[in-house]
Amino acid sequence: MAKNLDDLRDRVYPIIDPITQWLVRRRVHPNAITTSGFVMTVIAGLLFGTDHVRTAGFFVLLGGAHDIFDGRVARLTGLQSKFGAFYDSTLDRISEIVVYLGLISLYNQYEMDLLSLGMIYVVALAMAGSLMISYTRAKAETLGLECSVGLMQRAERVVLLGLGSLIFGLSWDGLVLTGVIVIFAVLTNWTAIHRIVWVYRQAAGVPLDDAPALVSIKEKDNGEADS
Repeated sequence: MAKNLDDLRDRVYPIIDPITQWLVRRRVHPNAITTSGFVMTVIAGLLFGTDHVRTAGFFVLLGGAHDIFDGRVARLTGLQSKFGAFYDSTLDRISEIVVYLGLISLYNQYEMDLLSLGMIYVVALAMAGSLMISYTRAKAETLGLECSVGLMQRAERVVLLGLGSLIFGLSWDGLVLTGVIVIFAVLTNWTAIHRIVWVYRQAAGVPLDDAPALVSIKEKDNGEADS
């Protein structure tokens, strides 16, 4: 799946290159692009919560496009930094939470029958799975493992939710949107489990290189607590 995403990016980059070059010439900082994308996605969450589903879908896609540009501009300008990567990843997680809270608000507005109540839990499950996908990759990277296996990575979630919302809105009593969320709830959590299994196969029995340091810190903390 990661290879498929890389192939797709290779096809998209030449199309968006004029915009990327314009941003580079204007000396737009990658963190500014990241911040703008964050604002777009937060707006999408607010629009979901107020029943403007089609417009919310547009802003989801617009925010997702910023994810492409900030990384490209950072590489082309040599402005890549550890803080930039941290900042981008952190805002991505916050914006996802806002979008899911908007979806919860959307379903919460309708009569609280069993279906609507159940969908609130499904949205919460999809949000948990989305965050766990990111967490498992980030944690694996701290162990020196590049863990990008599985479905429903961020790009796929953005495209599916954005296009589904923009094209169909709440047509057919929101059937398409409901279907997308159910798919997220299932596949994001499946992906998180898949990554746990993958890391287990790669790292089971492999000792931590910094284990002594961790032990010494723990002992120090315990000593301070005892005092």
